[in-house]
Amino acid sequence: QVQLVESGGGLVQAGGSLRLSCAASGRTVSDYAMNWFRRTPGNEGDFVARIRRSGGSTYYADSVKGRFTISRDDAKNTVYLQMNGLKPEDTGVYYCNVHGTAYWGQGTQVTVSS
Repeated sequence: QVQLVESGGGLVQAGGSLRLSCAASGRTVSDYAMNWFRRTPGNEGDFVARIRRSGGSTYYADSVKGRFTISRDDAKNTVYLQMNGLKPEDTGVYYCNVHGTAYWGQGTQVTVSS
Protein backbone atom coordinates (compact mmCIF):
# COMPACT_ATOMS: atom_id res chain seq x y z
CA GLN A 1 0.00 0.00 0.00
CA VAL A 2 1.31 3.43 -0.98
CA GLN A 3 0.05 6.77 0.23
CA LEU A 4 0.82 9.85 -1.87
CA VAL A 5 0.48 13.41 -0.59
CA GLU A 6 0.86 16.35 -2.93
CA SER A 7 1.69 19.83 -1.75
CA GLY A 8 2.98 23.13 -3.06
CA GLY A 9 -0.03 24.34 -4.99
CA GLY A 10 -1.41 27.83 -4.68
CA LEU A 11 -2.34 31.04 -6.44
CA VAL A 12 0.25 32.63 -8.69
CA GLN A 13 0.26 35.26 -11.42
CA ALA A 14 0.91 34.34 -15.01
CA GLY A 15 4.62 33.98 -15.61
CA GLY A 16 5.25 32.87 -12.06
CA SER A 17 6.55 29.61 -10.67
CA LEU A 18 5.50 26.89 -8.28
CA ARG A 19 7.15 23.72 -7.10
CA LEU A 20 4.90 20.79 -6.36
CA SER A 21 5.94 17.90 -4.16
CA CYS A 22 4.58 14.39 -3.95
CA ALA A 23 5.64 12.57 -0.81
CA ALA A 24 5.16 8.81 -0.78
CA SER A 25 4.83 6.65 2.30
CA GLY A 26 4.01 3.06 3.06
CA ARG A 27 6.64 1.69 0.72
CA THR A 28 9.42 2.98 -1.41
CA VAL A 29 8.54 4.15 -4.91
CA SER A 30 12.12 4.19 -6.15
CA ASP A 31 11.46 1.12 -8.30
CA TYR A 32 8.60 2.79 -10.12
CA ALA A 33 8.16 5.45 -12.71
CA MET A 34 6.12 8.33 -11.35
CA ASN A 35 3.61 10.56 -13.11
CA TRP A 36 2.02 13.94 -12.70
CA PHE A 37 -1.44 14.48 -14.12
CA ARG A 38 -3.77 17.43 -13.90
CA ARG A 39 -7.48 17.95 -14.03
CA THR A 40 -8.39 21.23 -15.64
CA PRO A 41 -11.82 22.76 -16.27
CA GLY A 42 -13.39 20.76 -19.07
CA ASN A 43 -10.88 17.90 -18.90
CA GLU A 44 -11.10 14.74 -16.82
CA GLY A 45 -7.37 14.40 -16.51
CA ASP A 46 -4.36 15.18 -18.64
CA PHE A 47 -0.90 13.68 -18.50
CA VAL A 48 1.69 16.26 -17.52
CA ALA A 49 5.02 14.52 -16.91
CA ARG A 50 6.66 11.20 -16.11
CA ILE A 51 10.02 10.24 -14.69
CA ARG A 52 11.36 6.74 -14.93
CA ARG A 53 12.92 4.98 -11.99
CA SER A 54 16.39 5.77 -10.77
CA GLY A 55 16.07 9.33 -12.08
CA GLY A 56 16.02 8.14 -15.64
CA SER A 57 14.25 9.44 -18.69
CA THR A 58 11.62 12.11 -18.41
CA TYR A 59 8.60 12.75 -20.59
CA TYR A 60 6.37 15.78 -20.88
CA ALA A 61 3.11 16.81 -22.44
CA ASP A 62 3.73 19.17 -25.34
CA SER A 63 1.82 21.89 -23.51
CA VAL A 64 4.36 22.00 -20.66
CA LYS A 65 7.57 21.07 -22.43
CA GLY A 66 10.29 23.62 -21.74
CA ARG A 67 8.41 25.10 -18.77
CA PHE A 68 7.96 22.19 -16.34
CA THR A 69 10.61 19.88 -14.91
CA ILE A 70 9.94 16.61 -13.12
CA SER A 71 12.51 15.23 -10.73
CA ARG A 72 12.74 12.77 -7.87
CA ASP A 73 14.65 12.30 -4.65
CA ASP A 74 14.51 8.61 -3.87
CA ALA A 75 16.19 9.14 -0.50
CA LYS A 76 13.17 11.22 0.47
CA ASN A 77 10.69 9.05 -1.45
CA THR A 78 9.47 12.25 -3.08
CA VAL A 79 8.79 13.43 -6.59
CA TYR A 80 8.74 17.08 -7.64
CA LEU A 81 7.28 19.16 -10.41
CA GLN A 82 8.96 22.51 -10.96
CA MET A 83 6.60 24.73 -12.91
CA ASN A 84 7.94 27.91 -14.49
CA GLY A 85 6.32 30.34 -16.88
CA LEU A 86 2.88 29.43 -15.62
CA LYS A 87 -0.10 30.28 -17.78
CA PRO A 88 -3.79 30.62 -16.88
CA GLU A 89 -4.48 27.41 -18.80
CA ASP A 90 -2.25 25.55 -16.33
CA THR A 91 -4.93 26.11 -13.68
CA GLY A 92 -6.23 22.86 -12.26
CA VAL A 93 -5.76 20.15 -9.67
CA TYR A 94 -2.44 18.35 -9.95
CA TYR A 95 -2.11 14.72 -8.96
CA CYS A 96 0.83 12.39 -8.68
CA ASN A 97 0.54 8.72 -9.52
CA VAL A 98 2.68 5.62 -9.31
CA HIS A 99 2.91 4.61 -12.94
CA GLY A 100 0.87 1.56 -13.84
CA THR A 101 -0.94 1.44 -10.50
CA ALA A 102 -4.09 2.79 -8.89
CA TYR A 103 -2.09 4.78 -6.35
CA TRP A 104 -3.00 8.45 -6.55
CA GLY A 105 -2.69 11.38 -4.22
CA GLN A 106 -5.52 13.68 -3.23
CA GLY A 107 -4.29 16.47 -5.49
CA THR A 108 -3.14 20.03 -5.00
CA GLN A 109 -4.84 23.05 -6.52
CA VAL A 110 -2.88 25.35 -8.82
CA THR A 111 -4.50 28.61 -9.87
CA VAL A 112 -2.80 30.94 -12.32
CA SER A 113 -4.27 34.41 -12.66
CA SER A 114 -3.91 36.48 -15.81
